[in-house]
Amino acid sequence: MGRAGVSLGATLLCLLAWASPCAADRVYVHPFHLLVYSKSSCEQLEKPSAEPPSELPFEPVPIQAKTSPVDEEALRETLVLAARKLEGEDKLRAATVGMLLNFMGFRMYKTLSETWTAASGAVLSPTALFGTLTSFYLGALDPTAHRLQTFLGVSGEDQSCTSRLDGHKVLDTLQAIQGLLVLQGGEGSQARLLLSTVVGLFTAPGLRLKRSFVQGLAPFAPITLPRSLDLSTDPELAAERIDRFMQAVTGWKMGGAPTGASPDSTLIFSAYVHFQAQMKGFSLLAGSQEFWVDNTTSVLVPMLSATGTFQHWSDAHNNLSVTRVPLSPNVGLLLIQPHCASALQAVEALTFQHDFLTWTKNLAPRAMHLTLPQLVLRGSYNLQDLLAQAKLPTLLGAEANLGKISDSNVRVGQVLNSVLFELKADDGEQPAEPAEQLAGPEALEVTLNRPFLFAVSDQDSTALHFLGRVANPLNEV
Repeated sequence: MGRAGVSLGATLLCLLAWASPCAADRVYVHPFHLLVYSKSSCEQLEKPSAEPPSELPFEPVPIQAKTSPVDEEALRETLVLAARKLEGEDKLRAATVGMLLNFMGFRMYKTLSETWTAASGAVLSPTALFGTLTSFYLGALDPTAHRLQTFLGVSGEDQSCTSRLDGHKVLDTLQAIQGLLVLQGGEGSQARLLLSTVVGLFTAPGLRLKRSFVQGLAPFAPITLPRSLDLSTDPELAAERIDRFMQAVTGWKMGGAPTGASPDSTLIFSAYVHFQAQMKGFSLLAGSQEFWVDNTTSVLVPMLSATGTFQHWSDAHNNLSVTRVPLSPNVGLLLIQPHCASALQAVEALTFQHDFLTWTKNLAPRAMHLTLPQLVLRGSYNLQDLLAQAKLPTLLGAEANLGKISDSNVRVGQVLNSVLFELKADDGEQPAEPAEQLAGPEALEVTLNRPFLFAVSDQDSTALHFLGRVANPLNEV
């Protein structure tokens, strides 16, 4: 079995072991005990003298206030430092969070896919989804907090403190998982990787936020920007101002963001994620190449090409092939292509399930000449719409108790996740292993010039950082 499959299997076995009867003699046993409050933490919280310290709330500055641009290299270094601190129990905690966010990602991807046509593209970040919902958990009181905890995959066995999810612990772990993605993406690796997350908290004038909540988001989004603007007079204009502000601060053109929150909204939560891989050994082919959107229609797109040894598997029974491109020693880009273009949706339903990573056990080294589109994908989703489709329309609706975000009644207008996903050639690099240097069998030609699926995962946490579908590389997602 591949390393990713072994890691996920080991995690599942550990979780089952924690919940098994043989561990019943332990006082505090919980299948996700690494993510809930410890007994000592609960004793400290429950002391009569342990009243929460008072804090001065603050009102976000107006959206037109001057803001420094995002330094993506500094954000990358922050993630690298978090990943390097992982040791012992922290690694198992990362595997646990990785498993939970994968389940969340598959569930939300399936929910989204039910609204797509066969020609739709998609890019989804399970880490951003999980981080966003955990952020709201930090700001929630019961019963909303309990419902969010259950939706995140850690159902409280009872209402005791030691069954409660520790949101700060989860976000710290999520930061380390994000760090694993970029940890080995520097010199000498197969790609140069960047991962940046920025959160905008856009409030109606006069809404005051709790500092502890805003500061608690730092592990998920080191740059959190609380800004105020009029959300009620003209919601469409407010959405345009938010888009302009975020593009000016980040330099990222996200595009396609949902607009027009309810006029009575007092908070819009927007998480923006940028991922870029400059793929070492891949060169940009001269001129645009054909990409077949369907059997009769093609578009001209820029293509990347490399010759080398890649992990590959062709599944004749399920009519698909999988190729793993190493982005670093720990991170892989998985490319899933149906043998028949019309089978894309069937292959998508088959592959993006909880046992997806166990498929990597079938991969074997193969000399290949691999060609795929250069990708610039954008996706933007309102999590409230996803929750409504998942039959949880009130989870972050008007009835939500978000008393840890503000002392005022918070009405959430939108909860946005926006993703900019880029795969590019490493400028100036030639293919690392030219065809004439390859030993063994003739190189297999694999060209992704028709609709395909992709995923980005790291082997240490088994987290799936991105899931997506490329139906037409020229279309906005």
